[in-house]
Amino acid sequence: MNIMESKTVPPKEWFVLFTASNNEKQVQRHLLSRDIEAFLPLYTVTKRWKNRTTAKLELPLFVGYVFARFPRNLSSRVLDIPMVYSIIGNRHGSLAISEDEISALRTGLIPGKVEPHPYLTVGQRARICAGPLSGWEGIISRLDTGLRVVLTVNSIKRSFSVQVETEAIEVLDESAPRSIGSRPNS
Repeated sequence: MNIMESKTVPPKEWFVLFTASNNEKQVQRHLLSRDIEAFLPLYTVTKRWKNRTTAKLELPLFVGYVFARFPRNLSSRVLDIPMVYSIIGNRHGSLAISEDEISALRTGLIPGKVEPHPYLTVGQRARICAGPLSGWEGIISRLDTGLRVVLTVNSIKRSFSVQVETEAIEVLDESAPRSIGSRPNS
């Protein structure tokens, strides 16, 4: 068999799947059962019920979205999974997410220090200078519990806030062109 006859395996890329809300964990289980790598960022919240019992719940950080890694040519197989509506993209097709962005999300989302946040486009811009989310740009938000920076995954127009130390923040020039709440293109 010569080199021309050998089949090349298409590279796996990360994509964002738009799913039915409140079914993200089920979609993740379906993906994993089909040997498709999946990533579902979660955050923990304590809920108090009417009967005064409390429970800690792990909820999706980005409601309605699951990250999946697969070769582009398997898109139809992924779209056959129940409760997967589409793969996020534009008129030219599905848009891949960089491995660096997924790695930063995986290592930077520390349980107890991350929570969902409304999508923002105004506020004081800053860049995180230390830690796994280093290089991400976002919007500073101060809460009673400390300094938080709102970061955004622009491809899905979803934001999350992360607690950071003051010395890990660099305030950006307000006159610079705005690319709010995202990882800068390298």
